[in-house]
Amino acid sequence: MNDQKQNKMAVMPMGALVWNMSLPMMISLLVQSLYNIVDSIFVARLSEQALTATALAYPVQMLMIAVGVGTAVGLNAELSRTLGTGNKEEASRVAVTGILLEVISAAVFMILGFFGSNYLAHMFTSNAEIAEQCGSYLFICTVFCLGNFVCMSYQRLMQSSGKAFLSMTILVAGAVTNLILDPILIFGMLGGPALGIRGAAIATVIGQWVSMGTGFLLQKYCNAELHVTLKNYRMQAQRVRAIYKVGIPTIIMQALNSMMVTAFNAILLPFSSTAVAFFGVYYKLQNFLFMPLNGLGQASIPIVGYNFGAKNKERIREALKIIYPAAIVIAVAGTLIFRIFPGQLLGLFSAGDAMRAIGIPALRVISLSFPVAAVTMITGYFLSGLGDGVTNMVGSFLRQFVPLIPLAWLFAKVGQIEIVWYAIWVSELCGAAYAVFRLYIRLRTMYESRSQKK
Repeated sequence: MNDQKQNKMAVMPMGALVWNMSLPMMISLLVQSLYNIVDSIFVARLSEQALTATALAYPVQMLMIAVGVGTAVGLNAELSRTLGTGNKEEASRVAVTGILLEVISAAVFMILGFFGSNYLAHMFTSNAEIAEQCGSYLFICTVFCLGNFVCMSYQRLMQSSGKAFLSMTILVAGAVTNLILDPILIFGMLGGPALGIRGAAIATVIGQWVSMGTGFLLQKYCNAELHVTLKNYRMQAQRVRAIYKVGIPTIIMQALNSMMVTAFNAILLPFSSTAVAFFGVYYKLQNFLFMPLNGLGQASIPIVGYNFGAKNKERIREALKIIYPAAIVIAVAGTLIFRIFPGQLLGLFSAGDAMRAIGIPALRVISLSFPVAAVTMITGYFLSGLGDGVTNMVGSFLRQFVPLIPLAWLFAKVGQIEIVWYAIWVSELCGAAYAVFRLYIRLRTMYESRSQKK
């Protein structure tokens, strides 16, 4: 009981706890998302073809992120729950299991990338020059992806232990490295060779390995609550199942993003390659502006998970009352930015007249759906903390795939490109309706069971 009282998840006022946990996560995710934003900004200065190549490669990167983040979210939820019970020895074994699962996941993508990068690139486009650039970019990002996967697990170890600042430090270290190396390697500054799009990929993986190294050192010297060691360790199926109970739905949810972008690219390609380049730019901008939402949602997982494990339902309710209004405010701010400054946002990527003609009205239309999307996202994270990963998965399926892709395809066939964006409105409303229904059912069940016990 003394350990629990000393843990801020149990005793810190909920408003302070939410911001104490989420602000460092928001900052770290914003900085981390600069990996792809900065790559695209610099690559756009090479040519629109190079920008299209990175846009076509992006779904594969998203798939890697899906597996890595999904495993890390499952680790986060199980680790927070175990720490909430006060069993630190078991929590340490869960931590080792999570790291090993990330290493195994990385190995799979390394093999696939080594043998399949060029094949995938030529599947995405018939343009030989774009395919060559896409393939070389993919090869580097996949074959050297170990840092990307393992740094996610170290970051979640810090977060689950309540060390949000150290979690932020892991991601910021890599992102800053990438920011510094991008112009040097792409354009050949400081006397080095100009590597073009390959330089962007090299800068990205170096940054990821710096994050992994930072995570290793911080875990070893700054996180006494968890002892990560392979001594006397045995991987047990029950721990793997517990991690993937939340992790697999999250992986599926994140993988839908990759599938959606690939399908949307195929729908837009008949209009023009500029439309594909714009959608890649839009999706990275949207992800960047959604990072505060993701930070708030991811911070809710250890808060809710810890108090769920400690059977403190009142603090779960307090968290609910703080997190949702904050999410709506963030989403509305994102909507205003997209509607007021669409030209300036596209200008960051050296957008020409053709891209601006497509992109400015599209950003204004799509951004109106952001507050609705926020409800679905936050509900998925909140329920993940309660051990329910299915809502996150199904809600994302409704947001990101069905009815989105069929409607977008239909609108593209019967109208101009301007109509395609309205499919996003319909899909976001479907996802939010489902998520709110699931939240209502789960909370009613939880509080009814409490009343019966009394």
